[in-house]
Amino acid sequence: MFILDVKDKVPLYRQLYNQIREQVLSGKLPAHAKLPSVRDLATELQSSRNTVEGAYQELFAEGYIYSRQRSGYFVSPIDQPVAPVSRSRAVRKSERPRQREPRFRFDFHPARLDPDGFPMAQWRSSLLETLRESPAELSHYGGFQGDWELRCNIQRYLERSRGVMCGPERIFIGAGLQQSLDLVAHLLRKGHSALAVENPGYHLPRAVFQNNGFEIRPVEVGSGGMDLEGLRASRSTVAYVTPSHQMPLGQVMPVANRLNLIDWAMSGGNVIIEDDYDSELRYYGKPIPSLQGLRPDADIIYLGTFSKILSPALRLSYMVLPSSLLAGFRALYGDYFPTVSLLEQRAMAKFMAHGYWERHIRRMRIVYHKKHDAMLKAIEQHFGDRGTVIGAGAGLHVILELQNAPCAESTIIRDAAARGINLFPFSVTCIGGTPAWTRLMLGFGGMSVAEIDPGIKLLSELCLKVP
Repeated sequence: MFILDVKDKVPLYRQLYNQIREQVLSGKLPAHAKLPSVRDLATELQSSRNTVEGAYQELFAEGYIYSRQRSGYFVSPIDQPVAPVSRSRAVRKSERPRQREPRFRFDFHPARLDPDGFPMAQWRSSLLETLRESPAELSHYGGFQGDWELRCNIQRYLERSRGVMCGPERIFIGAGLQQSLDLVAHLLRKGHSALAVENPGYHLPRAVFQNNGFEIRPVEVGSGGMDLEGLRASRSTVAYVTPSHQMPLGQVMPVANRLNLIDWAMSGGNVIIEDDYDSELRYYGKPIPSLQGLRPDADIIYLGTFSKILSPALRLSYMVLPSSLLAGFRALYGDYFPTVSLLEQRAMAKFMAHGYWERHIRRMRIVYHKKHDAMLKAIEQHFGDRGTVIGAGAGLHVILELQNAPCAESTIIRDAAARGINLFPFSVTCIGGTPAWTRLMLGFGGMSVAEIDPGIKLLSELCLKVP
C-alpha cells in the first residue's frame, strides 16, 4: 500500500517514487514482481495518472524497475547486500547542524572584524549594478588571472596607497591568502627548498609551505623585524615577511633593513614574499610604503587581501608577481579555472570604482581606532605596571606581555574560556618551544567599545590571581 500526503512539501510523484524505491531496496517488492498499471494505481491513490507516470519514469531511469512491451512495469533484480541503504521518511527532514563553535561573552580573537562594519548598502548596489550591466557574461568562467577591471582598480589603489609599482598584467586575484600561498609554493618548489619565516610569526605560511615539501627555517624577529644576519645564516632562498606590521609583534621594519633585505634577494637569486595583510589599519603617522615599491624590479611577491577590512567571508585576495616569475606562473596555471566568483569580482570592481572601498577604509579606521584606544586604556587601568603592551598603533590586536605572571598561557586560556573569554594562543606563532614570557594576543576588532573594559577587567582578575 502506498500513501500520498497532499500536505507534505515533497511533490506527490516524489513521495510515490520514495516509497516504491524503499520497498524495492528492502526486498518487500521482490525481483520481477509486477507493479500496478498506471491507471489502476492512479485510481487507487485518487491521484492523476501524471503523478504515477512521473514516479515510474524516474524509477525506470534509475534502474529500479524495467518494462515489458504491453505488459507494464516490473521490479528489477537487485543484489541486496550491495544495495544502497534505504532512507526512512523520519530522517529525510534536513535539520540545521548545531553550532559547534562555542560562543564567548568576550571574544579577543585577533582575526575578528566589527560585526556591524560590512557596507551592506554599497555592496548590494555594486552587485545589482553588475547583474544589470553584464548578465550574459556570468555564463562564462572568466580568466584564471582575475577580472581585468578589478585588477586595474587594484593597481591604481596599490600605487596610490602603498607605493606598489606594477601593471594589471602582474596582478592575480585569489580566494584568500591560503590559496595564494599554495600557488606560490607550488611555483617556487622547483628551484627552492627552504622557507625562512619570522619567529614569532604567522602560522599559516609555515603550514602551506611545509605541505608543499619546503623545509621551514625560523628566523628571530627583533625591533627591526626579521633579523637579516639570521636570515643569511639560515641559508634559505625564500623569505616570508610582514614588514609593514609584523605579525604578531607589530614592529615596522626600518627602511635601512628593508633595503638590506632587498639586496639579499637581488644578490643571490632569492625571493621575498611580502604579506601586507592589514596595511590600511594604521592609526598614527603616515602609511608605511611597501617593500615592492622600493624596488619594483626585485623578486618580491606582494600579497594583499580584502579580508581584514571588508569581509573574510568573500575570500577575495590579490598578489603582485615580479616580472621574472610571470612566464612560469602562466605556464603552470594557465589552464586553471578561476577560484573566485566572477560575480563577486565584478561587484568588487564596481565597489572600488565608485569610491566605496576607500570610504569604507576611512570609516573602519575610525571605528577600529576607537576600539584600539579603549583597549589600551583598559589594559592600563586593570593591569597597570604588571603588563606591557607590544605592537600598539596598528592592526586589530595588541600583545600583552605579563610581568611575573603567576600562571602559564595554557592555564590562563583554559580559565578564561571557563569564564566566557576567548583567547588565541600566542604560542601558536612561535617555533621551537615555549616563549620565555607569558604573552597574550588581544584582538579588539569583533568587540564593541563597551565590551572591552569589562572583558579586560575579568581577564586581569584571572591573569593576576595568586595561585
